[in-house]
Amino acid sequence: MPSSRRPTYAPPKGSNRADTTAGTASRKDPANGAPRATGGDVITASRGIQDPAPEQSATAQEPAGATVLAFPEPKAKRRRKRFLIALGTVLVLVAGILAGAIYSPVLALQTISVSGTRLLTPAQVQAALEPLRGKPLPQISEDDVRGLLGPLVQVKSVSVEARPPSTLAISVHERVPVALVKQGEQYQLVDVDGVQLGTTADPASASLPVIDGGAGAIGQDLFRATAAVLGALPADVLAKLSNASAQSVDAVELKLVDGQTIVWGNASEKELKAKVLAALLKVPADPKNPVRVYDVSVPRHPVTR
Repeated sequence: MPSSRRPTYAPPKGSNRADTTAGTASRKDPANGAPRATGGDVITASRGIQDPAPEQSATAQEPAGATVLAFPEPKAKRRRKRFLIALGTVLVLVAGILAGAIYSPVLALQTISVSGTRLLTPAQVQAALEPLRGKPLPQISEDDVRGLLGPLVQVKSVSVEARPPSTLAISVHERVPVALVKQGEQYQLVDVDGVQLGTTADPASASLPVIDGGAGAIGQDLFRATAAVLGALPADVLAKLSNASAQSVDAVELKLVDGQTIVWGNASEKELKAKVLAALLKVPADPKNPVRVYDVSVPRHPVTR
């Protein structure tokens, strides 16, 4: 609600009323020269405006003659800063060197050295790895090599060594054939897993026993039991065998080239059985009482007859 009070105007100190009544200028009557009212006094009010005080500076003025001391940076902090700068420089240089080595044509593969092959030839391995030729050595991994050698079933595993500036050394670990299986007029060399590693027309040259049943037996239980037994035998014993057969997984029998029979039994304790058999075969034969059967089915109590 608006106030009913009327403003009161006070003249500033040191001034008279005449100075503040600018609207009451007197006018003389043209007839007698007496002052004539203008019909209403207009009052104006004014007040003294004080000059604003000078702003205080945000920064206090330094007293006359004051000295500003600059404290040096701590030595430990300077050393740490220099260390970080040096470390960053070294890392940048190392990254540059590594990047240059990875993509440098100076380290491009030119020579593939192969060792450890018996079933394969070094040339077969080199041909399989030909796509790697010209590629920088740091970019070649074992996975690359294994992938390219995958189609060569004779390869079980490989070891890869880069020999700068341009040689890749491949050490091949082949699968070991333990038997032959007849397939038509040929004989397939197979390992303990039944992987077919090659063929031969002369089984005697392979110095491996022939597993009865032919190629059709590969992968069956009897084949796996027989192959597991053959895989446990040392190479010199394996070379003395002519064939292997199994009436069941618990009745594996082996034949030596001179006609002797080895009763093996099942595939349990095959390492112990292999050692016992090797020891029995080294016993000098008695011409008057030749051994015809070696029974190692119970290896801790072997029997010969």
